Amino acid sequence: MASIAINIDENSIPREHKASSMIDSQLHECLRQDSIEAFKSLVQTHFAEELVTPCGNTLLHVAVSYGSDKIIAYLAEEFPSLITTQNSQEDTILHLAAREGKDRDIIKSLVESNPCLMRKTNTKGNTPLHDAVIKGNRDLAKFLASKDPEVAYYNNKNGRSPLYLAVEKGNRNGILDDLLKSGSSIPIKREDGDALPKGKSPVHAAIEQRNRGILDKIKEARPELLRLTEKELGNSLHYASSIGFLEGVQFLLQNFHDGAYERDSEGNYPIHIACKNDSVDVVKEYLDIFPYPKEFLNKKGQNILHVAAENGKDNVISYILKQDPKLVKPLVNEMDDDGNTPLHLAAGHFRPMASFLLVRHNHVARFIVNNRNWTPYDLAEQQSERAEEEFLKANEMDNSKDVEDGMENSTAENSTDSTSSQRKVQVYNDYVLKIAKRATEKASPKDEGLITFFGVVTTLSILYFYARPKKSLREYFTVTPRHISQAKEESKTWIGNLLVIAVLVAGVTFAGAVQMPQLRDYNNSREQPHESNSAITASHYISYENHLYGYLFLDLGAFSTSMVASLILLWANFNDARFILLGVQFAAIMVFSSIIMMFGAFFLSLRIALLGSPEVWLTIAIIVVAVVFFLVQAFLFWPWFLPSPVDQIVEGILFNYFYYLCFFTLFYSWRWLTEKLPELPGLKKKLKHPREQRESRNM
Repeated sequence: MASIAINIDENSIPREHKASSMIDSQLHECLRQDSIEAFKSLVQTHFAEELVTPCGNTLLHVAVSYGSDKIIAYLAEEFPSLITTQNSQEDTILHLAAREGKDRDIIKSLVESNPCLMRKTNTKGNTPLHDAVIKGNRDLAKFLASKDPEVAYYNNKNGRSPLYLAVEKGNRNGILDDLLKSGSSIPIKREDGDALPKGKSPVHAAIEQRNRGILDKIKEARPELLRLTEKELGNSLHYASSIGFLEGVQFLLQNFHDGAYERDSEGNYPIHIACKNDSVDVVKEYLDIFPYPKEFLNKKGQNILHVAAENGKDNVISYILKQDPKLVKPLVNEMDDDGNTPLHLAAGHFRPMASFLLVRHNHVARFIVNNRNWTPYDLAEQQSERAEEEFLKANEMDNSKDVEDGMENSTAENSTDSTSSQRKVQVYNDYVLKIAKRATEKASPKDEGLITFFGVVTTLSILYFYARPKKSLREYFTVTPRHISQAKEESKTWIGNLLVIAVLVAGVTFAGAVQMPQLRDYNNSREQPHESNSAITASHYISYENHLYGYLFLDLGAFSTSMVASLILLWANFNDARFILLGVQFAAIMVFSSIIMMFGAFFLSLRIALLGSPEVWLTIAIIVVAVVFFLVQAFLFWPWFLPSPVDQIVEGILFNYFYYLCFFTLFYSWRWLTEKLPELPGLKKKLKHPREQRESRNM
């Protein structure tokens, strides 16, 4: 007989177990060898019912683990209280027999004489049938299910019944077949609580594994199981729709048709769940069977297009909008309980793609108002303001956190010897670990706020073009004044940045004045007559003087304006706070002027260096590049010259064009790629539609 190790951990001995009540080595040897005579002689000197292992196993537990039939029969007859005794894990002898793969007749006889063993649970809530299924002990599982079929539906503390575990194990050793044939109906109540209807359904387990074969087995043996509902996942059709299991949805619609008319805990029908999952194939299956989607409204009064728009499921939205107009018209402008249309929900939840698809549809009412008297554009404006506020708050929190981290690092570095190479290596390793940890962690509130903000402004820009209500000029040019305290806080950062730029410009222009550009001599060519050289040199010298005077003027102007800007910024930084806003605005203009003049001086220095150059194309190319970048600089700096109200208005208009142009380009690039890539020979098979892939695998 193979030896079976008994878990004896000295550190796990309960305090109540004394050394005198522990099973000694001689008794263990007798139990292992099933030496009944030697065992009787030893056990007579002890109280058999009090002898235990460190895990609380009695003599009968150990005998069952070893499969010692003679000792089992002796102990069951002489000490019947041991039959129902549980160890420290609340395991009975039947739990151990199920886990150890024991299915001896002596065990079965004990179960028949003590049927309460089949319903006893351990600390995990497992009955012996649970453990038999988990370990694949088919013979004992079949025996237990035949004696008490109802236990197959009992849930453990994880909400799993033996039947669920059998499905989860993929019908290992055919245990599922035996449990389905046990002949018991679904229990409603048990002694210590509710049974399967509030636990995990075996049908859900089969759907999770996408196992159509098990679904067929359940349907043939226990079709009532198809109707079971889980609290979080809903009925089987809800769950199959949530994971996009098309084959399972088709099976359930044939065998559990009424499930399509049931709502889950959130008040959604299965077709709503399919829309939330962006499963176009599943939605198509529902619409083929139920060609009246307007009748399916969740508890919020939302139809399938509401749900798809709110969750940004673009593929489903595109598919629905392409259906028969008679089907689409009742959906696109339908209002939910809050008066929101699908376009309202797409705008309010910043779904740019969904908003784009809906707002361009011919039957969508773009200016309809909800219960708050807001159009989709108004709702997007409200969300834009909120997203901006949240992003600014997250940005401030992130900056303060970085400052604290920097102070901690600097304190740690100052507290050690700066010349220690080991300390430098340690600091570097800590920094790398910190970066790696941040990469694996969830995105910071600042990053999430930035993503949200981009989604909001993109949605707002789309609606700006297609669904912006007409406003009077007065309303259009009305701006919200910026709070003075907020502007002053921002100005402190601007002062530092502008001061750095002004000082750099002053340094560069001072160096340019010290080393002025010189005229290059292109006229000492041996191929030209000596008489003509003097005339050409004179004209070049006149051009050189004109360019040099312009260079000096621009260089002096850039130096002067940058110095003035520096003094103004210093004055604003140390003077009255009321002067800050005006000083920053004026200094910004001066800095911009100095940069433009510095750019002009640089351009003239290049012109001086190229005077008389035979390479005309080089001169033209430099002029074109200079003009282009001059316009770019002017465009980047022009907001500094405008008054704050005008600046806000112009920015609001231009940024809408900018975001819409970016989205428009990306949208049609994506559409083009999705249409062209499948046509490539090497990608046709890889980019095949998921439904076609499943059909090809089934063939």
